[in-house]
Amino acid sequence: MRDAPTLQGIAIAFAVLTVVFFVLQKLFPSVPGQRTFRRGFLTDVVYWVFTPFVTRVITPIAVVIALVPIALANGVDLKNMKELTTGHGVIAAQPLWQQAIEIFVLGDFIGYWQHRWFHGGWRWPFHAVHHSSQDLDWLSSVRLHPVNDMIARIVQAVPIVALGFNLTAVAAFAAIVPIYAITLHANLNWTYGPFRYLIASPAFHRWHHTSADEGLDKNFAGFFPIWDLLFGTFYMPKGEQPVVFGVDDPVPRGLLGQLIYPFRRAQH
Repeated sequence: MRDAPTLQGIAIAFAVLTVVFFVLQKLFPSVPGQRTFRRGFLTDVVYWVFTPFVTRVITPIAVVIALVPIALANGVDLKNMKELTTGHGVIAAQPLWQQAIEIFVLGDFIGYWQHRWFHGGWRWPFHAVHHSSQDLDWLSSVRLHPVNDMIARIVQAVPIVALGFNLTAVAAFAAIVPIYAITLHANLNWTYGPFRYLIASPAFHRWHHTSADEGLDKNFAGFFPIWDLLFGTFYMPKGEQPVVFGVDDPVPRGLLGQLIYPFRRAQH
């Protein structure tokens, strides 16, 4: 079981990442001259603390509740949900390394569609909070509404567990996603050159965040751009970098206002 977060651990991680990305973003900037203490910096620092202590507590509980029907269908005693962790059927019989590869592909495929789903209807105000950063860098990755995080993880976890994957392999996917997301949001001009169509790069994902008409509703994949290529949402012009970010929606600047915003929009 993952250890509970501590303020000391969160502070150390923040300090290390700040130094690492300060250097990288100065050496390989997508938007040259962008300030470290840019617009929304303090809000995202608050998210850095809020997410581990609140969002990462609420989301696992919601995921477990969503898995109850799967547990019942497989004859698992609800008093011992850990029985689900070993998986079941043909898929669980595979080596863990093979399951891990399959989970990365399947998880990213599901993630692509749930991401597109969040770009419309009642879901968008929750996701608009994440897109509200006007100056995008590594710290922008933590600006995520708890409802957005909870639903996204449920949508990915339920089919993977239902298919019978061993949760040890699932844990590898769950651990890498947030780490890689930090790099994707960084103010870096990396395109990965010849691998631009194989692996999502910072330049690829930053086009997803641009508020310019050309980049709206593009590049939904988290790891593999093949999904965007297959379904017509790939956009990554050679030799260009996005420079304008944010949304037209009236998303408040502070954490509390952003948490309330989607519910207030639903009343109108």
